[in-house]
Amino acid sequence: MSGELSLPEALLLGLVEGITEFLPVSSTGHLLFVNELVGLGAGGSGSAADTFAVAIQFGAILAVLVLLRARIASMVRGVTGADDAGRNLLVAVVAAFVPAGLVGALAGDRIKEVLFGPVPVVVAWAVGGVVLLMWRPSGAGRPLEEIGVRTALIVGVVQVLAMWPGVSRSLVTILVAVLAGMSLAAALEFSFLLGLITLSAATVLDGSRNGADLVEAFGWTAPLVGLVTAFLAALVAVHWLRRHVSPGAFRALGLYRLGVALLGLILLLTGTV
Repeated sequence: MSGELSLPEALLLGLVEGITEFLPVSSTGHLLFVNELVGLGAGGSGSAADTFAVAIQFGAILAVLVLLRARIASMVRGVTGADDAGRNLLVAVVAAFVPAGLVGALAGDRIKEVLFGPVPVVVAWAVGGVVLLMWRPSGAGRPLEEIGVRTALIVGVVQVLAMWPGVSRSLVTILVAVLAGMSLAAALEFSFLLGLITLSAATVLDGSRNGADLVEAFGWTAPLVGLVTAFLAALVAVHWLRRHVSPGAFRALGLYRLGVALLGLILLLTGTV
């Protein structure tokens, strides 16, 4: 079954994944529509297609590891007791991961069965776009070093909402962290770190289950092209958002969400997807 995914398609999917994974626009929603448009998953390769989407997330994970290497090194030192701030942050990130990790393990397949489709994505894109346009975050708030377990757990519980495709894990975690008293910059970085552990867990779990199907269906070259492309695209996207984090940037992303929701609706009404 090798060769069902062309290199241009792998490049496109990697580009979409890398750009959208850590922006509050839903990489899952984008990939779902792109998969429909290119026919990925047809012919009985659905599980391999799903695993391909998860596998190229590893490229985005690597990008965050590179860009946040100093913060991650602090967290690693915290494990040995050499960095108190790093240890506290690591505890907060793990605490925030637990709720979604538990729900994903217990009900992830059922959620995917019920909600993974173009219509839920379009609805979530539109609602999230309105939320971002109405949101008015201030520049005030606590720095990342002051995040506590209670705040982390609140963010983690709300992250469960992002299992609805199109909602965006980044959107809900950033929004809730700011509402819980964190500065916008701190909320953004915490969202990146939480995404790092969440996506890593999903990649390892799905890869262990369906990795053989992925290689059988698509070989090695196309997945590697997608992964490298996702890495490079995520480097640019994450760097851009960190440099331009502001209420104006999030309003622009809100307009973008409404635009893709409208495009998705047109594709649905015309029977294209």
